[in-house]
Amino acid sequence: MDFSLFEKNIGINFTEKRLLKQAFIHRSYLNENKGINLEHNERLEFLGDAVLELISTVFLYKKYPTKHEGDLTAYRSALVNAVTLSEVASKLGMEQFLLLSHGESKDKGKARQIILANTMEALIGAIYLDQGYDVTEKFVHDNVLYMIDTVVASGSFVDSKSHFQEKAQEFAGVTPSYKVLKENGPDHDKHFTVGVFLRDEKVAEGDGKSKQEAEQKAATAAIQAKSW
Repeated sequence: MDFSLFEKNIGINFTEKRLLKQAFIHRSYLNENKGINLEHNERLEFLGDAVLELISTVFLYKKYPTKHEGDLTAYRSALVNAVTLSEVASKLGMEQFLLLSHGESKDKGKARQIILANTMEALIGAIYLDQGYDVTEKFVHDNVLYMIDTVVASGSFVDSKSHFQEKAQEFAGVTPSYKVLKENGPDHDKHFTVGVFLRDEKVAEGDGKSKQEAEQKAATAAIQAKSW
């Protein structure tokens, strides 16, 4: 696979080419390609997640000097969640460079969305190691952080759990509860399905890489289900 095409697309010429390739290697790929002398991308993903959080936090702190912590956290969550990152990855054409097993390559649903988001984080980690903070910051700004004005204007940062709780107490006189309905995947790549309940009534479900993300999605679905 010619990763020079991807380098040209993002305007970054890697010094260590193997590092770029590693960012695209899913764990499943190594099961079918045992002779390859590279690791999967999970360590890079771990690093990239932290780098992305730092860059986005500093950006938001400077851009909104009068906003309190809650607003800034909501803005950041909307910018760096799996949905946003997978969309950015798709725009950059990352999907055609993914190194997956035959089984994983057939799945085009939510699993692919999560893989793309994880690969995006791994790419950020690889850029940081190869090019340093300044280049990484520019890459994140040009491809992720520029969307902040749209996020704020659209209200997509709104805390759905808080909104649903307020409406549930107002219209139903009850505080919503959340329950993990399903938990899949190894420890490093867990996926959760959470249900939101009003007393014994399951109103909606949500999926996410963390319980918190799944709860937010369940709350969003519940708001829609109740037309609140």
